[in-house]
Amino acid sequence: MEEALRAAERQLREAGVPSPRVDAELLAAHLLGVSRGRLRALALTGAAAPDGFEALVDERARRVPLQHLTGTAHFRRIDLAVGPGVFVPRPETETVAQLVIDRAAGLEAPKIVDLGTGSGAIAAAVADEVPGAAVYAVELSDLALAWAAPNLERFGVHLKRGDLATALPEHNGSFDIVVSNPPYIPADAVPNEPEVAEHDPQMALYGGGADGMELPRAAASSAARLLHPGGYFVMEHAEVQAPWVAAFLRQSGLWTTIRTHQDLNGRDRATSAVLGSDSASLDTTGKESR
Repeated sequence: MEEALRAAERQLREAGVPSPRVDAELLAAHLLGVSRGRLRALALTGAAAPDGFEALVDERARRVPLQHLTGTAHFRRIDLAVGPGVFVPRPETETVAQLVIDRAAGLEAPKIVDLGTGSGAIAAAVADEVPGAAVYAVELSDLALAWAAPNLERFGVHLKRGDLATALPEHNGSFDIVVSNPPYIPADAVPNEPEVAEHDPQMALYGGGADGMELPRAAASSAARLLHPGGYFVMEHAEVQAPWVAAFLRQSGLWTTIRTHQDLNGRDRATSAVLGSDSASLDTTGKESR
């Protein structure tokens, strides 16, 4: 097996895969149904590579996402079912989920909604880590809903089909927290990674307009409608969009305590705000590192 893993590592490195050895081990572990640690132990004992390993490595070398090949994406404490038609959750989004979890920790039976849930990653993580929370998730794509439904059912999340711009009008003014990781890539920007450009659904990538900000603005507008005064909103965005998000929240006159949050790599990847008690509220700005 060790020889097969080394050959796979070389093939994946030549194909430009960022983590060739890790991916080779994860593919072999997936086929064997064992942990990566157990796989390494088997390799040391001279065990044979699993059937189908070379075929999976060939697929990964063509830059098919690792998660599509294994059918699983790990997010915080949970494993999510993912595949073609749904956005694969990213590690930086775990920081956004943490902001929600931290805010919810001080609330009794908080009511939380994830707008544009995709695979259900944020909603599932929040429901998993905030006992007693009533968690809702909204998604428009039928393909994404097919993946989100089994991911969220086991956590008791209320999954609704809908547009994040018009979602849940019957719940206006009742949520404690609204979170969103909306599409935000500008219309003329093409992602560098083939896994993203060729395999993530365009519906989950492009935010609308030259700056990609149409859907982020819609998510903020819905948050203002869905939250009660004093409710908390947090949204993921591209690093370069942080000042734009803070500016349009400030200019709306609806939000206070606007803060930019950094991911674990020190990049400005999320913005939070608190809904003011009236539209004349003055906003304050600040920055918080995570």
